[in-house]
Amino acid sequence: MRILLVSGSTRSGSTNTAALRTAQAVAPDGVIADLYRGLAQLPAFVPGDQEPVHPAVAKLRQHLDAVDAVLFCTPEYAGSLPGSLKNLLDWTVGGGELYGKPVAWVNVATEGRGGGADAALATVLGYVGAVVAVPSPVRIVVGRDVVGPDGLVGDERVRGALREVLELVARQAAAPA
Repeated sequence: MRILLVSGSTRSGSTNTAALRTAQAVAPDGVIADLYRGLAQLPAFVPGDQEPVHPAVAKLRQHLDAVDAVLFCTPEYAGSLPGSLKNLLDWTVGGGELYGKPVAWVNVATEGRGGGADAALATVLGYVGAVVAVPSPVRIVVGRDVVGPDGLVGDERVRGALREVLELVARQAAAPA
């Protein structure tokens, strides 16, 4: 089972990216969790202007085609999705890479934060035909104080919750349609 981990943050030191790096590190047996690292390299999406395909877009599409499911983790910027994550999702509209693909997302913000990003992500994922595999968002608060110098979350409660999310997504992705 392959799950692509996509952080909506391009900021170094992001707790969203730290959560996904940690998910990758604690992935259960039988799950290969790949962290997508190309968000900042994607060109701006321009409808109707898709030839020739930019190498970063081709690589994104290859990643999405090679996985069974996708787990997102994104901050909220200005009450919605970060532009870079929305841009990534826009690149999947015409190609259909997320159509029928199981997805879920984790919100690592403190209670009461991130709702705009959650709502926008749900809308866009519905539009591209992704299948929400786990009731999302799954809230797993990750403070900057629990991220170690290695960029991983050391808190065992958080690590266990991230492992559980991967297990749930993997089970749903493996279930017959």
